[in-house]
Amino acid sequence: MQPGFVIPLWADLTAVALGGVQGALFASNFRGQRRLDLLGVAAIGILIGMGGGLIRDLLLGLTPATLQSDWYLITATVSALAGMLLAPLLQRLNGLIVGLDAVVIGMFGAFGTSKALAFGLPAVPSVFVGVLAAVGGGVLRDVIMGLPVAVMHVGSLYAVAAAGGSAVLAVLHAVGVQLPVAAVVGVVVTAVVRLLAVVFDLSLPEQRNLHRRRVAVETGLLPVVGRPEDRN
Repeated sequence: MQPGFVIPLWADLTAVALGGVQGALFASNFRGQRRLDLLGVAAIGILIGMGGGLIRDLLLGLTPATLQSDWYLITATVSALAGMLLAPLLQRLNGLIVGLDAVVIGMFGAFGTSKALAFGLPAVPSVFVGVLAAVGGGVLRDVIMGLPVAVMHVGSLYAVAAAGGSAVLAVLHAVGVQLPVAAVVGVVVTAVVRLLAVVFDLSLPEQRNLHRRRVAVETGLLPVVGRPEDRN
C-alpha cells in the first residue's frame, strides 16, 4: 500500500451518508407491486450507503472498512431514516436528487480506484474496482428487489460516468499527481459527466428499454420478475 495513503474516515462516512439518503429516496418512490414498507425503505438506503465500500474492499481482499467501525452502520442507518422521513420534501427538489446521485457515484468510484492504486494494482484493474464500487450498490439493490439490473439508467450513464472519472484519476496518478488531489478531480469528472447526461438526455438504446421495463415493474404493469410470463 502506498505509504501514508488512507481514505479519511469523514470522507468515507460522507459517501455512506449520501448513499443512504439517495437509496432511501429511491425506495420510497416505489408504487405498485414493489411498494416498500418503512423497514424496507431503510434497508435499501443502508444497502446503497454501504454497498460500494463493501464491494471495493472485498475485491481488494480486505476486511471491509464498513465492518471495522461502528460509525459506518450508524451513519448508513441514520441517513437512510433521514432520507425516508424527508422524502416527500426532497422528491420535489429533483435537481438536488440528481446532484446527490452524481456526487455519490463520483465518491465511491474515486475511493475505489484510489484504494486499488494505493494497494499496488495496475491502472486498468484499479479503474475496474472503482466502477464496481460506484455502481455496485445499485446492482445489489436491483437484484434484491427483483428489478431489471439497470446500472446505466436513462439519462445518467452511470457506468460511463464512473469509468470516466476513475480513468482520469488513474491517469493523473500515473503522471505523478498525489492520490488525494487526483481523487477530487475524479469525483468532479464523474459528477459532471453524469449531470451532462441528465441535462442532454444522453443514453444508450438498451438503457431506454431497461428504463421502460423498470417503470412498468414499479407501477405494477409487469408481473413479478422471474415468472414465466416475464420472459415473453
